[in-house]
This record gives sequence, C-alpha cells and structure tokens, in this order.
Amino acid sequence: MAITATVGSLYFSEVRAFVPCALCWWQRVLMYPLVIVLGVATFRQDRSAWTYGLPLAVLGLATSSYHYLIQKVPAFAPPAVCAAGVPCTLQYVNYFGFVTIPFMAGVAFALITVGLVATALAGRRSSPPPRG
Repeated sequence: MAITATVGSLYFSEVRAFVPCALCWWQRVLMYPLVIVLGVATFRQDRSAWTYGLPLAVLGLATSSYHYLIQKVPAFAPPAVCAAGVPCTLQYVNYFGFVTIPFMAGVAFALITVGLVATALAGRRSSPPPRG
C-alpha cells in the first residue's frame, strides 16, 4: 500500500505536473519512509515493525483527514493556510465528487494503520504468557 501511494503521489507531481501544497508535502514526509520501514520489516520478517510504522501511519491519517476536511468543508480551513504557493483547498482531482488526492492518501494511511494494528494484535496473541 505504501509503495502504491508513493508511486501515485509521484505520478501526480512528476507526470501530471500537479504542484503539491504544504499539507501534501507533509503527507509525503509521512508516507515515503513507510515504504522503506515496512519494506525492510517485511524482508526481515520483523513483526515489531508496527511500533515504528504505526506512528507515521496515524499521523499521516490525521494529516490527510484534515486536508480532506478543509477541501470539502471550507468552514474548517483557516484563512491563512497555505497562503503562499498552491492552496491546500485546491482539488486537482475530484473523482465521483468525493475522491481527491488527500482522500486517496487517507485511504492508504488507514489501510496501513489497520494492517499494523492487526499485526500488533496477532503478535500479542501468539506470544507466550509472561512467567511469574
């Protein structure tokens, strides 16, 4: 999922020439490392990857949720947000009337979050009970 989201964001900026706003950059800052973190964890079969991947995914989900909210509900947008450059309220895409770039990022972050929480819960169930 992190790879797909990263490739998608690069497609929108490098192929379609959409200039990312400030909140889009923050979403990238939180998504791109997940490709490496989760890739290495998968390669090493590290079941504790959720401990360092989950904070990035949750922060990314919060950022993309806020970004989507200010795009779809203008009353939530502070007057000075992204005043310079590309405004964060700009919707380059709006598929089906609700699927924007922050929405797509939010779905990716949500799926990664669910996967990492499931991994954490599965790890706790399979670990032996503490001695004592």
